[in-house]
Amino acid sequence: MAASPPATEAPEGNGSLVPTDLPTDLPSARSSATPPNTRTGPLLGADISWPQCPKGMGIAQKRSEGLPLPGAEASFVIIGLTNGPSFYPNPCLAAQVAFVRGRHLLAGAYAVVSYPSAGTLRRYGTDGPYAGSTKAASLGDVGYQAALFNVASMKQAGLAVPFVWIDVESVPDFAWSTDLAANAAVVQGAVRGYRAAGLGVGFYSTPSLWSRVVGSLRTGAPEWRAAGDTSRAEAVRRCAPDWSFQGGAAVLGQWVESGKDQNISCPGIDLEQRGYFHQY
Repeated sequence: MAASPPATEAPEGNGSLVPTDLPTDLPSARSSATPPNTRTGPLLGADISWPQCPKGMGIAQKRSEGLPLPGAEASFVIIGLTNGPSFYPNPCLAAQVAFVRGRHLLAGAYAVVSYPSAGTLRRYGTDGPYAGSTKAASLGDVGYQAALFNVASMKQAGLAVPFVWIDVESVPDFAWSTDLAANAAVVQGAVRGYRAAGLGVGFYSTPSLWSRVVGSLRTGAPEWRAAGDTSRAEAVRRCAPDWSFQGGAAVLGQWVESGKDQNISCPGIDLEQRGYFHQY
């Protein structure tokens, strides 16, 4: 996952309006057939992706770093599907799935979404559910295909999850446009793609990052909130309503400690019963 925001970040003003020809409704997390939760209190977990792959893997801009995998304290692991931007898969996704499966952990998934290059827009801009030749429709189709690309990566790696977190933030070397409505169209297209695959959807971001990328887009989908290089206490504090970035309920808080992304379930959230994870 890209660098988290500083602890002092605060909500910023809204940007441009959402395109009217794209849907803004998102589902809540789907119900799960997971056996009843026998654990009490909050669950601790981690998120991993291409930085935890063996050194030297992946695209030139996002070479893997061989960072350590989660320790015994993690009850769940959220695995990144992308090697940074859209249409580039996590280069060791199957191995990370095997790691989680071998430890019988709760498994989740997240994926970075990014603005398409001109070539990507030409390739996917007319291949999707959005009718017409508008810019918003073409960008929606790209987002839709990016989601289906990630769904195919999950199937190939054997990652069976009911829910995907969409990571909305700046992507170094793959910048978002300055048109917030256009950016929102890409994000909404990705949502539609995951929904078409039968998956629940939520978002990872912060108020500041969200407004910089997609402006005033509001969906009410579940939220995974970043607290940066702070503390577990601050991550829990981000579960409060004043840290909502698009009107959704807080599910997870994230902080960075000793160079690792750490996560904790928000108060009152039962991760094993709400359909966010698959139990291996």
